[in-house]
Amino acid sequence: MRLGAYAVDRRPLAIPAFRRLWTASAVCAVGGSFTAVAVPTQLYTLTGSSATVGVAAAVSLCALVVAAPWAGALADRVDRRRLLLAAQGMLAVTYLGLWVQALLGGSVVAVLVLTACQGLSYGTVLVTTGAVVPRLVPAELLAAATSLSSLVRYGGAIAGPLLAGALIPLLGLDTLYLLDTVALAAMLWAVHRLPPLAPAPQAAAAVTSAARQVLDGFRYLVGRRLLVAVLAVDLAAMVFGLPFSLFPELAQQNYGGAAGGGAQLGLLYAAYPAGVFAAGLASGVFTRARRHGALMASAAAAWGLAVVLLALAPRLWLAVVALAAGGAVNFVLSTCRNAISQAYTDDALRGRISGSLTVVVMGGPQLAHVLHGAGSALAGPRVAIAAGGLLTAAAVAAIVRAVPELWTYTVGQQADGPEESGGRVPAARATRADLEPAARDA
Repeated sequence: MRLGAYAVDRRPLAIPAFRRLWTASAVCAVGGSFTAVAVPTQLYTLTGSSATVGVAAAVSLCALVVAAPWAGALADRVDRRRLLLAAQGMLAVTYLGLWVQALLGGSVVAVLVLTACQGLSYGTVLVTTGAVVPRLVPAELLAAATSLSSLVRYGGAIAGPLLAGALIPLLGLDTLYLLDTVALAAMLWAVHRLPPLAPAPQAAAAVTSAARQVLDGFRYLVGRRLLVAVLAVDLAAMVFGLPFSLFPELAQQNYGGAAGGGAQLGLLYAAYPAGVFAAGLASGVFTRARRHGALMASAAAAWGLAVVLLALAPRLWLAVVALAAGGAVNFVLSTCRNAISQAYTDDALRGRISGSLTVVVMGGPQLAHVLHGAGSALAGPRVAIAAGGLLTAAAVAAIVRAVPELWTYTVGQQADGPEESGGRVPAARATRADLEPAARDA
């Protein structure tokens, strides 16, 4: 295999519709990080209270989690291109509103209301995008497409705040909101150029309440052992294995960090995303693999072992290495998780399954903060972190033993038969005929 095959897997970029969407997402990944910096900065400037900043974060998270399942139900009933266009438009209006209120002097109430709107619209964007990509990209390229999307998201999360910090003194905080609005113009253009993404005829014709649709989605999920195993592995890795809330205590007590922060704390927080980004740059190593289930389970177990190594690390450099390695294997885990859930799910329910996955991904880390905080209070940070890593590895082993289908899953395998598919339409796959309209628009 050529050396280039181990670098970023760019094969999905040969599909014009996905390439436009990905390019626009790269612009928005940086721009979207501006608001992530501007909102807490503005709130703290207005109130002098970190508690208010925490309230804003909670409001945004709650709005996103509430929006996700309902947006998923809607994505299975209407043209996904139009829904994504509307959600991105709502996000642009929200950023514009944040810019206007900042120009007028700022209002805590206005910021909190607009933050809720941001959570609702962004939750809809996340869920709908998760249902759109499998209609654009063939099943064998879903892992590569997910890897590319994660790469720009993490790259934006690193570059965006750095750029925002440099721009605030030069342009003012209010300008960051305006720049976010302008960046979304690229995404609106890319979504507008997508081919029509109408729902399956049976889904469009069904006359059921939104609540019934959401429940149908959860029933479908619970009835698929493989999908339950995928979510269970991911949840175990997040809830047991994410020790981020203990970094301040770990840096100060074990690595000589200064009270309130310092270089040690910065290195701990930077190591994980650095590992994630490095894995993205070498995504060709794993995106061409076909046994996504075994790869996901192995990555989750490796993450647990990396967390144990972090807990036992006597020196800061070893802790940084453990976190970087953990970030790399977690990138593999999340890539395979998305690829399996998107490829295995019937297209008629992809929106709702994407909504369920979004709730797990957004809620898991918050639960991890609570558990690790309680564990550290009882036994100290090292014991809490080590226990979390061991529980992660043990949980993954138990899940694989209980659901061997996860370990044997290969690309292209899908639910079939009345019992498996619930009598619904077969899973739609992106084929050459599906992609021809996008190619003509290139």
